[in-house]
Amino acid sequence: MSSKKTGVSRRRFMGSAGIITLGAGTGGARASGRPAATSDADDGSPDKPGVKDGPASTLFTPLLLPGNTTLPDLGRADLSEALRSQVSRAPSGSCVCWGIPFVVQKVVLARDAPVDLQWSPVQAPWLIFMHTSDVVAPERNSDGFPATPRGDRRLGETIAHYVLRYDDGTEARVPIRRQYQTGPVSQGWGTPCFEAVAHRKPCPTLTLSEQPREGMGWGGSQTLVVQPDMLPWTNWLWAWHNPNPEKPVSGLRIEPKAGAIVLSAVTAGRVSSMPLRWEARRKAILRLGSEKFRSQLTNEGLLEQVQLDLGQVISARPRTLYPGADWSNTYNNKAPEISTSEILVEYTAHPEACFHLWDGARIPEADVLKPGTDRIRPVTRATQRVTLRVVEKGSSKPVAVKLHVHGEAGEYLAPAERNRIPNSFWYEDWSVDYVNAGSHDCTYIPGETTIDLPIGKVYVEISKGFEIAPARRVVEVDQRTTELVFTLDRVLDWRRRGWVSADTHVHFLSPPSAHLEGAGEGVNVVNLLASQWGEMMTNVGDFDGKTTFGSSEAGGDGEYLVRVGTENRQHVLGHISLLGY
Repeated sequence: MSSKKTGVSRRRFMGSAGIITLGAGTGGARASGRPAATSDADDGSPDKPGVKDGPASTLFTPLLLPGNTTLPDLGRADLSEALRSQVSRAPSGSCVCWGIPFVVQKVVLARDAPVDLQWSPVQAPWLIFMHTSDVVAPERNSDGFPATPRGDRRLGETIAHYVLRYDDGTEARVPIRRQYQTGPVSQGWGTPCFEAVAHRKPCPTLTLSEQPREGMGWGGSQTLVVQPDMLPWTNWLWAWHNPNPEKPVSGLRIEPKAGAIVLSAVTAGRVSSMPLRWEARRKAILRLGSEKFRSQLTNEGLLEQVQLDLGQVISARPRTLYPGADWSNTYNNKAPEISTSEILVEYTAHPEACFHLWDGARIPEADVLKPGTDRIRPVTRATQRVTLRVVEKGSSKPVAVKLHVHGEAGEYLAPAERNRIPNSFWYEDWSVDYVNAGSHDCTYIPGETTIDLPIGKVYVEISKGFEIAPARRVVEVDQRTTELVFTLDRVLDWRRRGWVSADTHVHFLSPPSAHLEGAGEGVNVVNLLASQWGEMMTNVGDFDGKTTFGSSEAGGDGEYLVRVGTENRQHVLGHISLLGY
C-alpha cells in the first residue's frame, strides 16, 4: 500500500519503533516525543449527537478514551479503501448502542506497533469495547478457492491482544480474534461475530402496507425485523468479563498481530451478567389509560410509547379481548373485541433492563415479573411444548383443520412452524394462515402440530367446514401436559351421500398450501386460478393443464383435490374462470 502525504501514514504513525503511550487528558498520542498527526476536523465532541438505537441504561459509565487519531484522519490513512471511504458513517460523539452509552472522541488505530492507553481507574465487572477491524484481502489458491480453512474472513485469526492493566500492576491478556471478539468494518451476508454484536441492535419493522416509507423494499418489510449488521461502517461491541472485578482497571495495551484494528470507545458496566445477551422473548400487557396507541415506528424501529434500554420491543398490538367463562358457548370464528386502553407488548431483554414509557416513567423489567405490578403486567410465557392432534370421532387418524389457540391474556399462540404474526394484507400472506376481521388469527394444520403453551388455561378453536361441528374448548395445561387430542363430530353426511364441495375461485397459494387449506375447510375440490393483473402474473408456473394435486395418480387419497386453472377477463364476456382443463 502506498503512503499518503497527509493523515496517519505508516511512517508518521510509527514515528519510531516502540510502544505508543496515550494518557487521558494528555491531548493525544505521543511517540518518541513527537505528536501523532491530527487534523482540524471534528474529533467527536461528547456533546455531539451520535448513533442512538434506544434509551440508555444507567448501569454503564463511558470511559474517557485517549486516542491517537481522529475519524476524519482515518479517511487519509494507509488503510483499505473500504474503510477510508466510509469514515463519515462511523459512530461519533455521544452514542447509545444496545442500551449502552458510549462517547466517541478521538479513536485508537493499532496496526504495526503496540499502543498503550491510560484512564482513571475504574472498578467494574464488565468493560464493553466498541471496535472494528480493517477488511483483509481474500487469500486464494491457484484454483480460486480460499487458501485456508479459515475462509476469506480468516475466521478465528488473532488480529490483536488486549492486555488489561490493573491499578496494582497486574495484567489480564485476551486474544481478539476475527469473527469472534471483533469483525470487519464492512461485511457480507452471513458472517457476523460469535462473541460480539454490530453496534446497532436489531429492531422491528412494519410492512409497507402498515407504514409506507422510503428506504425499504416490500420483501424486506415482510420479515418484520431489521438486522443492521451490514452497515457501510460497522463497529462491533464486545463485552469483557473482568475476572477480578474488585481490582480497578487503569489502562489497556493493544498489541496488533495481523492487520489494523480501530478502537472507538470503552464503557464500564455494573450489570451482573453478560450485557449483550438478552433472554428469551416475553409478553406483557401495558396499560395506556386515556392514551391512544401509536403503532408507527421511528427510523430506529422504536415505538413512541414504550421502549427498552437493554433489550428490544419485538411487537406491540392492541390487546384482543376474548370471552373467558363463555368461550365454549360462543360461535366459531367470532372476532374478539379490541382494547382501546391496553396493548400486548412482546419483547426480549437483559434481566436488568428497564422499560421507558412515553411519560418519562422507568420500570425495571424485573419488577414487571413481580406480583402486584399494575401499569405493566406479565403474560405467562408459553414454554410447555405440546403435541396437538385432531381426529374425527370413530377414527384415530389425524384430520386437517383450521386452528386458533390463545392464552388467558388473549395472546395468539401459533404452532411452532407457523407465523406468530399472520399477515392479513392482499397478496402478502404466503403462509397457511387466516385472519378474520383483522384480529382473529388462525392457521391450518394437517391434523397434528407442535405448539408451545403457557401453564394455565388455554382457549382452543377448531373447525373443518360445514359437515363437522366446530369446537371451542378450554383446556388446563400443566407441567405434565405433553399431548392434547381433540375429537370432532360429523353432524352432516353430505359427502357420504355423494355430494362434493368446491371452491371455484382461489388465488396466490401454492398447490400444496391450497390442498392443506382446502382439507382444513372441508372443501373437496379447490380450483386454484393462475391470473394476471397488469404486469403481475400468479401461479403460471403451477399450471400445466393435466395435474390434479391430491389425486391417487399424484400420490394422494383422492378425497381433497387441487386443480390449477386460469382466470380470464374480457370486456364483453366478463370475468371467466376456466376450471380443470
